Amino acid sequence: MIQNKDDLARIITAESGKPLKEAHGEILYSAFFLEWFSEEARRVYGDIIYTPAKDRRALVLKQPIGVAAVITPWNFPSAMITRKVGAALAAGCTVVVKPAEDTPFSALALAELASQAGIPSGVYNVIPCSRKNAKEVGEAICTDPLVSKISFTGSTTTGKILLHHAANSVKRVSMELGGLAPFIVFDSANVDQAVAGAMASKFRNTGQTCVCSNQFLVQRGIHDAFVKAFAEAMKKNLRVGNGFEEGTTQGPLINEKAVEKVEKQVNDAVSKGATVVTGGKRHQLGKNFFEPTLLCNVTQDMLCTHEETFGPLAPVIKFNTEEEAIAIANAADVGLAGYFYSQDPAQIWRVAEQLEVGMVGVNEGLISSVECPFGGVKQSGLGREGSKYGIDEYLELKIQMLGWAQWLTPVIPTPWEAKAGRSRRQEIETILANTVKPRLY
Repeated sequence: MIQNKDDLARIITAESGKPLKEAHGEILYSAFFLEWFSEEARRVYGDIIYTPAKDRRALVLKQPIGVAAVITPWNFPSAMITRKVGAALAAGCTVVVKPAEDTPFSALALAELASQAGIPSGVYNVIPCSRKNAKEVGEAICTDPLVSKISFTGSTTTGKILLHHAANSVKRVSMELGGLAPFIVFDSANVDQAVAGAMASKFRNTGQTCVCSNQFLVQRGIHDAFVKAFAEAMKKNLRVGNGFEEGTTQGPLINEKAVEKVEKQVNDAVSKGATVVTGGKRHQLGKNFFEPTLLCNVTQDMLCTHEETFGPLAPVIKFNTEEEAIAIANAADVGLAGYFYSQDPAQIWRVAEQLEVGMVGVNEGLISSVECPFGGVKQSGLGREGSKYGIDEYLELKIQMLGWAQWLTPVIPTPWEAKAGRSRRQEIETILANTVKPRLY
């Protein structure tokens, strides 16, 4: 992947519109998952358990679960594959990948590189399909008896459908589903740091990431200063354009349906009293482009506060107390990521523990790393990807109970043993039975 990083990045930009600089970043991120799990493959340790019985030991083995079906999204068409497939291959599983309908070429390019790298035929398989056939293909993969594991990244709605299909044959399932990430700025926060974090969290991939901040909760004392600085940063640093053009930071959305969703949320908010600080409409470049948009005077009855946007829209809600912010953030039925900015140590500990999400950015807008477990709580998913925990999703535990009788074989007694009427085996068993072994409690 590193040797072909330029070509792989161009494929991503051509498929999804992602700015080329970000596409290069994704390829390196993707390759790091393969490197990480190739190293983790050496650390799939078993275990020995001391049972209460003196003559028994239990041996715990970890074995590959079998064929893993991997269903990936379009927003990270390379990284979402390697994060799953890297773990599966390291565990000893074979994989079948169904890439998103919008981005099949990234998956096929990885298949070609897998072949060049020496991965045996039939170990890494790709099934691209049209949007029309996606439902049928997904169901076939999830219900096939040869498939032992399903790993899916996508919407909560689709995830529930796949869970239903997998339930009939009780397949192992891991899901990374939708989010509604809160971004909380407390009065004690450093405004410049908070704005920098907001820019990184909200506008990466034009707002089309599963951990993008979806609602900005800003405490009353710092609200006006934050909104002003945020608007200035957006105007200064964001440039909408063709993903292949140098300097572009905001490419097109994936399709016109995505643009319509952002437009609907903006119109809904404005009709209910929100104010457009900057942006607010489709961009003149074309039908799949939308202006980076900042709204204030946002209330909780607006669509943008309880519906994942997946676009360049930042709605700001003003709050008064810490308890109020946490209540708003935790009201969602999903919990993938959350962010907050504060310089109060006690508040940092309280809020980090109280937020009902799987990942928290504390004074940090970027939280993804190959070394850290990625995943959410509530309806944001099941299981974790990446890190030392990610490979466990593709392993089964098997226990072997071993008795001493299986280890010791009868031997011909020596003359003194025969005279005493005891065999060597009996002597050994007596010694073992009377030996006090150190135990940890």
